[in-house]
Amino acid sequence: MIGPAVIGSYLVLVPLVALAVSSAGRGGTAGAYFGRGHDLPWWAICLSLVATETSTLTVISVPGVAYGGGMVFVGLAVGYLIGRVLVAWLLLPAYRAGDLGSVYEFLGQRFGPVAQRVVSATFLLTRALAEGVRLFAGALPIGLLLAGQHVAVPLWALLAGIVVLTLVYTCIGGLRALIWSDAIQFTVYFSGAVWCLVLLWHGAAPGVLARLAAGGRLALFHTHVHGAAAWTDPFTPLGAVVGGAVLTLASHGTDQLLVQRVLVARSLRDAQRALVCSALVVGVLFAVLSGVGVLLWDQHGGRSLAAAGFAGPDAVFADYIVHGLPPVVSGLLVAGVLAATMGSLSATLNAMAGASVMDFPALGRWCAARLHLTGIGVARAMTVVWAVVLVGCACLFAGSRGSAVLFGLSVAAYAYGAMLGAFGLGVLTRRVRAAEMLPAYGLSLVLTAVLVVCVRPGGRPLGFTWLVPLGAMAEIGFGVVLACLKKAPRA
Repeated sequence: MIGPAVIGSYLVLVPLVALAVSSAGRGGTAGAYFGRGHDLPWWAICLSLVATETSTLTVISVPGVAYGGGMVFVGLAVGYLIGRVLVAWLLLPAYRAGDLGSVYEFLGQRFGPVAQRVVSATFLLTRALAEGVRLFAGALPIGLLLAGQHVAVPLWALLAGIVVLTLVYTCIGGLRALIWSDAIQFTVYFSGAVWCLVLLWHGAAPGVLARLAAGGRLALFHTHVHGAAAWTDPFTPLGAVVGGAVLTLASHGTDQLLVQRVLVARSLRDAQRALVCSALVVGVLFAVLSGVGVLLWDQHGGRSLAAAGFAGPDAVFADYIVHGLPPVVSGLLVAGVLAATMGSLSATLNAMAGASVMDFPALGRWCAARLHLTGIGVARAMTVVWAVVLVGCACLFAGSRGSAVLFGLSVAAYAYGAMLGAFGLGVLTRRVRAAEMLPAYGLSLVLTAVLVVCVRPGGRPLGFTWLVPLGAMAEIGFGVVLACLKKAPRA
């Protein structure tokens, strides 16, 4: 029972430390709850960004992807870096100048409140689905550890327990507590991953690098992909670098979950520094987790996932954590995985509550009038509501056998293209108005849905890195064409 004891101690300690360090609870306003004080250091925001975007999907799934395909997530990080540089250069100055609480307020200022609410609603829907995948993935190793201790816990109860624990410090401390807890939790699970990498390296037989190279497990990209398969594989050089850059331009430039963090930096320069440095930290994390995956491939004699007895790629690292490590180390690492889940979950809950309150003010006024709540009371109530929704979404993914990280990225990428296109129209041109932007936004979402459902090159779906640039180009193209048609003189 050492492992569960370690996890329990961790669950009690981290929220308390985060609340103490953040001096949380001293402000009693919704603005303080959503972090509009602009007083957080850039390095804490940097680590919080990484903890928020990576989460359990990364910790659990990247080693499994590396087991089957090599160091391809490191190649994807190159595109991530390019995308973040573009966000820091093109979008952050506009956001900071507007003193925004929700990134979608920029669209409200540019196109009007209807556009703001439409795009915010898209964020809320897709984020609920994507975070449901993350929450489900985070419960997997916890369930395995408890099963190893002969403790049977239903999936819904496990998910609910994680959410309730996260709600405690999310509702009390607000965004300040979340950012500090993210920094602590990232340090925990990154250290655990490095520990596993070192243990596997020392336990490997001589000549491991030669075996990995011969098996293609050190490649950063899938270079031997041609024809239709190039559109379905997100890890080709073009898909990873160009598609990854556009994906990051969308996620870190239009997703309230991530933009919310850089908006609370002390200055524009600090916001840009945190954003760009986070890409470098993500690259290092990808390298460590991918190293764990390829060394596990070597440990299993280069056998395929099925031949090695794994139900899917997400089972590779979870199995090693539970069965390949001493109990104390296993408990600490599972606590780290749980930390990743809670960090991402708390960030999502705060961001979704913030978007609900700031982008739908009528909803906040209704809650305040009917439930007799103050501003911060409404914010906390919306946090609880979204927590219940996320538990329901997580239960929908029970029984999934694919890679959770790839599925989660695909869900997010579905709307990212149209969202990026909307912001692109707002920043790059003054000609397009709401009358053109909103139809173009709807057409882009429809086109992306058609691409996801109907376009199957070689019988496989399009790679998630291609959905974003195609959706963004469609949105911008539709908007410009509609604006030109409206202004064209009649014959």
